Amino acid sequence: MNETLLANLGNPVLLFFLLGALATLVKSDLEIPASSSKFISLYLLFSIGFKGGQELLVGGFNREVWQTCLFGVIAASLVPLYAFLFLKRRLSVSDSAVIAASYGSVSAVTFVSAIAFLNNAGLEAGGHMVAVMALMESPAIIIGIFLLNHYNQDKSDSKPISLGKILHHSLTNGSVFLILGSMLIGLLADTKQAEGIKPFTTDIFKGFLAIFLLEMGMITVKRFEGFRKYGLYVSAFALLFPLLNGTLAALASTLVTHDPANRFILTVLVASASYIAVPAAMRIAAPQADPGLYIPMALGVTFPVNLTLGLPYYFYLINGPMGV
Repeated sequence: MNETLLANLGNPVLLFFLLGALATLVKSDLEIPASSSKFISLYLLFSIGFKGGQELLVGGFNREVWQTCLFGVIAASLVPLYAFLFLKRRLSVSDSAVIAASYGSVSAVTFVSAIAFLNNAGLEAGGHMVAVMALMESPAIIIGIFLLNHYNQDKSDSKPISLGKILHHSLTNGSVFLILGSMLIGLLADTKQAEGIKPFTTDIFKGFLAIFLLEMGMITVKRFEGFRKYGLYVSAFALLFPLLNGTLAALASTLVTHDPANRFILTVLVASASYIAVPAAMRIAAPQADPGLYIPMALGVTFPVNLTLGLPYYFYLINGPMGV
């Protein structure tokens, strides 16, 4: 475990994240232009989706693929339910529903970091894990809206949101749409023709990821500063809840696959929290929820914890001497 943690802490990609955090802490004027940041985000999603489609083309749609996809959808539906039960003891229904949806959904950046972590360990997950990630975006949002409408149904200021609108907004969200579309193109593209863009989709991937995480480090510290006023309860939730989810997913993942790389990615997905897709979707359904609470929880606490401690812990849990 210690060796795996030290190896992860020496990962250049993670070190750039820490550099970004340090830049904000010391009040450096370092800044990534908004246009460049958006391009890098789009590139990462495009690259992941396209490579996943290509690998899925080679591997095919077997029983494990469908079972893993189903596992991801079920997990993304169950996590917000019991998260909501924890949260509504201390928080409003609106805040609880949005946070629950965030922790039921997934973080594409954590997924990217997990892929890089696996590559450093000499392992590679199946291309269908990209499909699993994309499928896990929407169920948590739908459950979150359901909880919001159910518990607020007697309040005059709450307006029910139609299921069709939820699904449309979830599936047309930029990150979901791009990764699904890129995966479909990778699935349909000729393998020989796809080799022509391999230098762009593969060779420069880690460099762009490092720059992206540099900015994420800066954003994380900025968001976290406004979050501390909410106290210990939400901080403990943001710290411990993902680790609990990851542990449960690592144990249950043997039901659908015995491949350690696929189990690791599945575990990371269940343990991650969305700070992009869910806030974008829930902003319409729950405008009264405080973004100064749910975004810093996912981005300021859960994301860096997963990146530094979670990845080696999940990996050791599955691949260690006493692996589950």
